[in-house]
Amino acid sequence: MEQEYSPAVETPGSEMLRGFWYPALRSRELHGRRLHKSMLLGVPLVMGREAEGRPFAMRDSCPHRGIPLSYGHFDGKEVECSYHGWRFDARSGQCKEIPSLMPGSKLRVDKIYATHFHAEDQDGYVWVYMAEAGVKVDTPPPAPRLAVFSDRYKIAHLAAPLPVSVDHGIIGLMDPAHGPFVHQAWWWRSRRSIQEKEKTFEPVPNGFRIVAHSPSANSAAYKLLGVYGKPITTTIEFVLPNMRFEQIHCGDYWFSSRTTVTPITPNECRIDFCAAWNVFRWFPLMAPIFRMFGKRFIGQDQRTMVQQSEGLKYNPALMLVDDADRPAKWYFQLKRAYLESRRKGGEMQHPIPGRVTLHWRS
Repeated sequence: MEQEYSPAVETPGSEMLRGFWYPALRSRELHGRRLHKSMLLGVPLVMGREAEGRPFAMRDSCPHRGIPLSYGHFDGKEVECSYHGWRFDARSGQCKEIPSLMPGSKLRVDKIYATHFHAEDQDGYVWVYMAEAGVKVDTPPPAPRLAVFSDRYKIAHLAAPLPVSVDHGIIGLMDPAHGPFVHQAWWWRSRRSIQEKEKTFEPVPNGFRIVAHSPSANSAAYKLLGVYGKPITTTIEFVLPNMRFEQIHCGDYWFSSRTTVTPITPNECRIDFCAAWNVFRWFPLMAPIFRMFGKRFIGQDQRTMVQQSEGLKYNPALMLVDDADRPAKWYFQLKRAYLESRRKGGEMQHPIPGRVTLHWRS
């Protein structure tokens, strides 16, 4: 007797992964001596730039009485709390002055710290390294960097808030079957363009990759590259905690993108999209046209997530089917494997054993 197929059921956890860099703000938002608020993984941040231009990030809470430091003042070197004037070094979080102390006080001011985080500029974002709770990291790994393949290129950034957990944002990001329904447009695809797809996946550190292949023939955006008369290949990769990379090559011409689902709180996240390219670079309006279509594309995903959030309020289990939902299953397995490695202190056991070919229609 043929065994009945039963889809896998998943219930996403709300745990947000630490030990990684996350984009907190666009670099252009930090300027002068202004203090800015941000939120990552449910942690309120105060951010700014030192006089030398380096970004900094601290927990937006004075260790004295808990008032947000973002209400205070910044002189280019130290952040001063608005409540009692305690001053903290922006780079290290070390307390430098407590005005209320009497001369001769035995309190070691230099032993008091406001929580601080490593921060770096990269690709037009200020990235913040969110270390494991209670773990001091003197030198974190480099912040993520978008791959580029020539010295001259255009670059664009887009963002959209999503009222769902990072888990739902990510599995929506990697879902290969929603395109003809969510992204219907003459310049992309329609329901009539649905066809069978076959893609080969392979494991990479902390994630998986669709090996280099010819892009979908039913996507009008890819067809434009045919004017160059060169073979077109694309590679798509997902890596923990939250990043999808896509690279398209057509001879010496290329397009490179990184989409990050940034966790804000347990029930909020944000799409941060960054793309660079040298295709059609000669066309003067290419960047604004790309932003216009990109904004519409991401807006379609945003609208879907807003609608989905209505149902997610009731905590439904997810019914994930093969093969179209296999990347979503892999994400949950990768996340569990990462958390398990952190709990036990060993190396992460990758859940994907080797190359796998998946089939679906989209």
